[in-house]
Amino acid sequence: MSDVFLLTGCASGIGRHLTRALSTLGHQVMATDINEAGLAEAAQTDGWTESLVLRRRLDVRDGADWQRALDATVTAFGRLDVLLNIAGYLLPGWSWEIDATQIDRHLDINVKGVMHGVNVVGKYFVSKGKGHVINIGSLASLAPVPGLSLYSASKFAVRGFTLAVAQELIPKGVKVTLVMPDAVQTPMLDLQVDYEQAAMTFSGPRALTVEDIERAIIDEVLPNAPLELPLPFTRGAVARFATFLPAAAMTLGPLFTKKGRAEQSKRKKK
Repeated sequence: MSDVFLLTGCASGIGRHLTRALSTLGHQVMATDINEAGLAEAAQTDGWTESLVLRRRLDVRDGADWQRALDATVTAFGRLDVLLNIAGYLLPGWSWEIDATQIDRHLDINVKGVMHGVNVVGKYFVSKGKGHVINIGSLASLAPVPGLSLYSASKFAVRGFTLAVAQELIPKGVKVTLVMPDAVQTPMLDLQVDYEQAAMTFSGPRALTVEDIERAIIDEVLPNAPLELPLPFTRGAVARFATFLPAAAMTLGPLFTKKGRAEQSKRKKK
């Protein structure tokens, strides 16, 4: 049975890939992004099926814009079944050096964007007594990452918000899932290669692919609706250790940073 999805951040990366993957399976998708030109390019390059995929500009920081996106989705497809909050923002930097505007940008997009979406769509799902909210967090939702302090803080907030609203929405018949991937090979990862502050990002065995995220969403999240899904499991376990014993985890930080810097150097030479 096909479902109706509302996705954010569809002009690139995970959102772009999932738009094609879900529509290929016959699902109907409202693909949104603040970057309309990027949406159009993705639709043309990836061959999005017009009868299954509609495009719409959405500024996730604007609650009224969220309401318009929801209304457009229901008008076009008759209903909404799944909300996928994917849009995100990241710019590495040491906490004492970052431009103050970056504080607002990280929180407005990564945190408030998710909150506005769940607020607007949550009302709709509760009124129907069903639905599925899927928020894309990060392993940085579990383990603080030096050099990415703003991003870490925003993803910690997404986790706290998701776990709280899950206790509110699940009794109303609405499923809630937080997906927490390690670094994923997307433009967001590419931009971090030249920042020494982002070294720890590259400390894993390998970067996840958008296909890895696709499999997790389609094979695990949609049928089983887990409350939390760290990806991969082994790195998730390490991240949870950093949460439970932060002082001990700090002693391992330099080792991960050293490993990440070596990987950054390899990527720069390619």
